Amino acid sequence: MTGQHSAPHTTPDTENQTASRPADAASSPVTVLGLGPMGSALARAFLRAGHPTTVWNRTAAKADPLVAEGAVRADSVAEAAAASPLVVVCVIDYDAAESILTPAADALKGRTVVHLTADTPARARAMADWARANGIDYLDGAIMTPTDTIGGPSAVLLYSGPADRYAEHRSTLAALGGTATHLGEDPGRAASFDIALLDLFWTAMSGAAHAFALARAEGVSAGELAPFATGISALLGSSIPEIAANLDAGTTSGDEAALASAAEGMAHVVHAAQARGLDTGLMRAALAAARRAVDAEGGDTGIESMVAAMAAPAEATGPAEPAEPAGRR
Repeated sequence: MTGQHSAPHTTPDTENQTASRPADAASSPVTVLGLGPMGSALARAFLRAGHPTTVWNRTAAKADPLVAEGAVRADSVAEAAAASPLVVVCVIDYDAAESILTPAADALKGRTVVHLTADTPARARAMADWARANGIDYLDGAIMTPTDTIGGPSAVLLYSGPADRYAEHRSTLAALGGTATHLGEDPGRAASFDIALLDLFWTAMSGAAHAFALARAEGVSAGELAPFATGISALLGSSIPEIAANLDAGTTSGDEAALASAAEGMAHVVHAAQARGLDTGLMRAALAAARRAVDAEGGDTGIESMVAAMAAPAEATGPAEPAEPAGRR
């Protein structure tokens, strides 16, 4: 969720992960490469925590506000890297990151790069491989909260990569505030969490947008729907721990939450939206996955069975047409 876009607030239920800073933490210098909204927020948090902070951006003028606050502007990535043992990278995408890091590989050798640019787990692992081959220590990370949380108690950051490197720089990274979690040695783990949570967030937000479109098509204003939408959205949050536990145990909710019944409800939504000329692609995709799960596991299976259905390739013909609701044939 990082890079130059805003991220939704997420607060994981973790213990003993709140960042703590020893008394001498502020003496460690840090470099920040990339001064978009998020990169600037990171640099500002390091400055306010007392870290000597060197900054670099392709458009040099973007460093002006930070220089006014005490940062040192570097004229090149190599110069910026040479200034600190810890180099934090937050740019628009991995292509941009590679374009600035690759020519500076010699200057980065022996230093730790913390990469907070969003992309896929595969690209995070590939970047870690490149760093290892060039004698660079590498941690991948994801920022799960917006720019205005950075440096404060509500920030949430995820890291993955060598545990010893994370431990070495944890006190410096604590300047970014909030809750920090190291997810393991695999450098792709932080990106794996990030991409899965983005999937959840944007699928849910797309569902909300479609719900408002459908309600408005039926003469219900967004304001009228909002309190009820808030209530039904709360069911998602309360269901997630149970679904996760069932998935890990290899069980299913079933019975009261029978997927066959849920699929009928999805079909009603498709028909109502279609009747009003709305885009039905999102719900048709969900309905197709539900029906594949029912076909594979039986009508009494629960929502958990959709996970396997979504992991398997869909039929080349695409989502099946929903049956006409009973009583409307």
